[in-house]
Amino acid sequence: MTLTAAQLSMLVEGIDWRLAEAIGTYALSQGIIWTDDTPIAVLAPGRGRTRQGRFWVYAFDPRPWQGKGAPAAFYRYSPDRKGERPRGHLEDFEGWLHADGYTGYDALTQPHGNRPPQVPHVAGMAHVRRKLFEVFEATKPQIAEEALQCIAALYAIEAEINGKPAELRLAERQARSKSLLDRLHDWLLTQRRRLSGKSTLGKAMQYALNRWEALARYLEDGRLSIDNNLAERQLRGIALTRKNFPFLGSDAEGKRAASIYTVAETATLNGLDPEPYIAAVIDRLARGHTIGRLHELPPWNSKPETPPVVTG
Repeated sequence: MTLTAAQLSMLVEGIDWRLAEAIGTYALSQGIIWTDDTPIAVLAPGRGRTRQGRFWVYAFDPRPWQGKGAPAAFYRYSPDRKGERPRGHLEDFEGWLHADGYTGYDALTQPHGNRPPQVPHVAGMAHVRRKLFEVFEATKPQIAEEALQCIAALYAIEAEINGKPAELRLAERQARSKSLLDRLHDWLLTQRRRLSGKSTLGKAMQYALNRWEALARYLEDGRLSIDNNLAERQLRGIALTRKNFPFLGSDAEGKRAASIYTVAETATLNGLDPEPYIAAVIDRLARGHTIGRLHELPPWNSKPETPPVVTG
């Protein structure tokens, strides 16, 4: 969804932030989330310039494994990208965490002495593929092409099992993907020893090897994904929004915008046109809809106008 500054200003005055919080509570209670973040410019009063804030998304979508429940996307705003931000957002979260290699997640995903990590980290193969593809596009090395072909075979399996029950997805991955992934790991180790660690191809391979345990974790549960694309897709709308208004006016505006994105993008995930849905919510709130009936307002309690697209 793309909103102009004027539309955003009108909507933030009408949406009860408690609806966004309810969506967030639901999303973070599902035991599996996909997360990513993106920068946003924010006015710095008295400095004559902007500073960089951050939007974070915590998404959930059970449709790729025919799971129960509805998809949701919970957005949070922060004035910076310090590691304490995601740690605070996920303080009470328990379950699998799909995320990139940002070190801010380490306090959550790394063991503490003899204690296991708070949440297992599921890394994304799309990041590995992207780095290898950049090398291949630049110099066309055969080694990069071979790695990309193997990754393509892994993705082909995922395309076949998308939308299948979790038990079937797990069985297919164990029967077909595991051996491919093991061979790719051994091959990367062998090729990496032959390359300079300073070369772009060597760095791309080392990126994958450094995260291998997390990259292979999707084999452990049929509900997991080979990549973090769900979260990345949920941030594209914000990237488009930057073309309509280049900066936020304040941190308070960032928090309000996060609430709007939560409601609007969750509506889209559930097959609703977000603008009439938000208008209907505002109308119900204006007519005195009580907080005790907040459970009636989330998008998954409204009838989809178009069939939702299942990807993952």
